[in-house]
Amino acid sequence: MKNLLESLEQTGILPVINIPSVSVATTVANAVRNGGINTIEVTLRSADSLESIKAIKAEYPDMVVAAGTVLSTETVDKALSAGADYIVCPGYDEEIVDYCISKDILVVPGISSGSEIQNAVKKGLKILKFFPAELNGGIEAIKLLSGPFPSVRFVPTGGINFGNLGSYLQNDKILACGGSYMATADQIKNGDFEGITAACKKALDISLGFELAHVGINNENGETALAGAEKMSETFRLPTKVGNSSIFSGTAVEFMKTMFYGTKGHIGFKTNSMARALEYFKANGIEVIEESIRRDDGGKLVSAYLKDEIGGFAVHIVKR
Repeated sequence: MKNLLESLEQTGILPVINIPSVSVATTVANAVRNGGINTIEVTLRSADSLESIKAIKAEYPDMVVAAGTVLSTETVDKALSAGADYIVCPGYDEEIVDYCISKDILVVPGISSGSEIQNAVKKGLKILKFFPAELNGGIEAIKLLSGPFPSVRFVPTGGINFGNLGSYLQNDKILACGGSYMATADQIKNGDFEGITAACKKALDISLGFELAHVGINNENGETALAGAEKMSETFRLPTKVGNSSIFSGTAVEFMKTMFYGTKGHIGFKTNSMARALEYFKANGIEVIEESIRRDDGGKLVSAYLKDEIGGFAVHIVKR
C-alpha cells in the first residue's frame, strides 16, 4: 500500500477519467504519462471501463491505476481481476470498506462529514476522498476537519480546476487532488491527446508551485553584510531585518554573514510541497545535497539545496 500512496504523493495529481471505449484507453494513459503523471483513476461508468483498466495495465504495468465509482463488493472483485491497484468509492460504504480491509486492499472511500471521517478512522483508514470537495466547503473545510483528525490525509475531488488547484496543494493534509480537468470528456472525444498531455504538465506545474523566493548574497563577515543590506534598504525604501546568519533587505534580498553555499550566493525558490519537489528532482536526475535537507521540530521538510550551482549561485527550495 505504501508504494501506491507514494505514487499519488509524488505528483499530487490524480486524473479521474471516464474512458468511453477501450480503443482509446492506452492512448489516454500514454498522454497522461507524457505529461509527467503515472497514476490514473478510471471511473467505472462505461461498458468498457474494466477492459480499459486491463488494457492500460497490460501496456503500462508500472502505471498505478485505481478503479473509481466502485459501488459493490462484486465490483471490487471485477476491478481487481482487471488489474486495478486500489479501489475508490464516491461515498462511505462500510460493506465495501470492510471487504477491502479483509483482503488487504487499499480503499479510498468518499466522505463529506466529520461523522464519516470518524467511522473511517475507526477502521484504520488514513487516506480519504473528500467529495464533492467544492460543494462541501473546499480547502477551508478540510483545514477545519484536519484539526480533530490529524492522522487523515485527503484526496479532494469535485469542483477542482486549474484556478483553485494550487490552494489545495499548498496544504500538507492533501495527498493529491483528483479531477477530470486535465483529461476532459471533450478532449477524449475529439482525440486531443496532445491537449491532455499539456494539461497534465500544467497541473504538475501548479502542484510543484515553484516561485522565486529570494536571492542570497555571500559576504566575508557580518559587517559587510550589514553595509550591503542597509544600502539596499536605503535605496529602495525597504525594511532591514537582522538575523543570526544573515540580514534581509525587504523579503527578497538576503545578505549572508559568511561565505555560504554557492560561489556568489544562493537563489531560493518556494514550492507548494517539499516532498513533491524532491521526488520531481529525483525523477529528473537533479541531485540534492543530502546534508542540506532541513526539517522543522515536527519533522516536516522545510528546505534543501541542489548539488549543482547555476551561474555561480547555489539553488535551494523552501516550503511556501
